[in-house]
Amino acid sequence: MNRAIAGSDRLSALDALRGLAALAVVLFHYIYWYDRLYEHDFTPWALVEAGRYGVHLFFMLSGFVIFMTLERTPAPHLFAMARAFRLLPALWAGIALTFASVHWLGPADRAVSLGTALLNTTLLHEYLGLEHVDGAYWSLVIEATFYVWIALLHYGVRDWKRIRPVLWGWVLISYAAVLTWKQIPDSLAFILKDLLLTRYAPLFISGMLIYRWYRHGRPNLAEQALLALAIGHSLLSYKTPFNLVVFASYGIFMLAVLGRLDWLCRAPLLWLGRLSYSLYLVHQNIGYGIISAAYRAGLPGWVGIILALSAAVGVAILIHRLIEQPALSWFRGRFRPHAEAESTGRV
Repeated sequence: MNRAIAGSDRLSALDALRGLAALAVVLFHYIYWYDRLYEHDFTPWALVEAGRYGVHLFFMLSGFVIFMTLERTPAPHLFAMARAFRLLPALWAGIALTFASVHWLGPADRAVSLGTALLNTTLLHEYLGLEHVDGAYWSLVIEATFYVWIALLHYGVRDWKRIRPVLWGWVLISYAAVLTWKQIPDSLAFILKDLLLTRYAPLFISGMLIYRWYRHGRPNLAEQALLALAIGHSLLSYKTPFNLVVFASYGIFMLAVLGRLDWLCRAPLLWLGRLSYSLYLVHQNIGYGIISAAYRAGLPGWVGIILALSAAVGVAILIHRLIEQPALSWFRGRFRPHAEAESTGRV
């Protein structure tokens, strides 16, 4: 890789990929998964099932971006605040709207109590054994957990040469866990499966390693071997043929980093990429309610899907413009000068 770094270090093709991954997840939920849960009046296309693995591409992208953020953020409290302002305001809006929508439109089996909804705002609810307000939030819990681990590692060690052996151990433990998944004793299941994220951690770690390759040039052989090991983990973690979908996603991701997918950088895809987080937050249960209401009104399934997609995009636009962007702008205006001063030794 070792390509020149632009001023912002932001690769537009990654934004386009994020948008495509979000759309793939939405279509998977509206077409394939809705049919599994409630049944459509048509047979879903088999290819749509692969859309569930758009989340795994999100995890790779998160590993890439999170290490970029860590390198630019000198203090742990600034990193924590940056992540909080990035994730939480839009999440809280999504929780409120999804909670209201499910209690109004259904589906009834997706409803949760107000107390559960309030605990969802902390992203600690899954560790307390509580349900998600929206099923898509499972991945946010994983992301937040990884952020905590990698921030502790980065700010506690502050030396890549000392961080790397920890990543080796994490990837090797992840291999051992997925190879013995059903035999993991209950006494270790919470640590290995939930805290150490052994099914997903190599996705984030590979994203970090690809970022370092992109930012700092070709790594040594040991680091290349760690990257290959992290990528290979995907072939064991998921059933065929979907392990091949995840494996292929690495190729697409690396092509984007190399600049070979810059042709994706078109206004509609970049717009969808910017909207992807808000869309992800509000699409699933709100969409299920709209599709179900369309069926009750006697409309065909494809009409309900179009209505659900239109509503989800519309709500996502509102959250993005009225909540997500203003929160980030306020944080950056208030705290970025302080972060830059710390990073250069100025007060």
